[in-house]
Amino acid sequence: METFPQEEQPNYARLVSVFTELFNSGDYDGIYELYDDGMKKTFTRMETRNFFGENVNRLTGDIKSMEFYTFREGAHVYRVVFDKSVADVMLSLTSQNKISGLFISPPKPLGVPILKRNSTPMILPVIGEWFVFWGGLNEVQNYHVKEVSQQYAYDLLKVREGASHEGDPLVKENYYAFGEEIIAPCNGRVVKVIDGVPDNIPGQTNPEQLTGNTIVLQTDRDEFILMAHLMENSIEVEEGQEVGQGDLLAKCGNSGNSTEPHLHLSLQNTLEMEEAIGAQLYFGRIEVNGEIRVDYLPVKEDFVRNN
Repeated sequence: METFPQEEQPNYARLVSVFTELFNSGDYDGIYELYDDGMKKTFTRMETRNFFGENVNRLTGDIKSMEFYTFREGAHVYRVVFDKSVADVMLSLTSQNKISGLFISPPKPLGVPILKRNSTPMILPVIGEWFVFWGGLNEVQNYHVKEVSQQYAYDLLKVREGASHEGDPLVKENYYAFGEEIIAPCNGRVVKVIDGVPDNIPGQTNPEQLTGNTIVLQTDRDEFILMAHLMENSIEVEEGQEVGQGDLLAKCGNSGNSTEPHLHLSLQNTLEMEEAIGAQLYFGRIEVNGEIRVDYLPVKEDFVRNN
């Protein structure tokens, strides 16, 4: 399976190589000379020196790698691993291969090792068949990829005959996912519990309490599994509690920044989502669209269940 279906254009690859060399050598004047006239009018030579020297390199260190992974608003987007952090760089070029747009997202610190994927065996944290609304390794399949802390996260719904609910769409209890049991995907320790967040009326959101009612499990390999938007007052576990794979944790809800009942599921390299770098979450043996798959990463529009 290809990691990203969209291909980096050769002129961008060449410029990125030059940009990396200039950045790592501290030649910010050289980067300024890569700008088109519009960029030079917007950012002076001195502002460019200060930006890359004080606002970027001082915090991030040198560039270790720049990997293209998607297009966004016509620009190439690169995931950049620095010596001390990771960030996204969105880059646009003119037909003369001059930089017409450059945006660097806030970097995430590398205080703990980056996880590529899970090594702990996982089952789906749900019972019965669920629908992968968002999942995969690129923005077409998974809008979470835009945010480093949630990259590769899943949003799971229950669907019947092409719909996620029956009856009045403003009644949360009419959604097939609402109230469904959420189980432990692996053995682990409960390291974070958020409860008491009201479930939203479908269509409304609560961005002030982003993940809503939440459980985070930590494995013995320091993998952190976050399960969000759980039903208010449904959580059955406490912080510090050891759980076994398959144990009941909570029920699916619609709390936090959620428009309809679903489970947000992600793997991250540290406890707090705001500081985390997301990782790929594979499942050991599951049924996908009626077929058994082993060591599988679900993608958008898959129907999945535990085998």
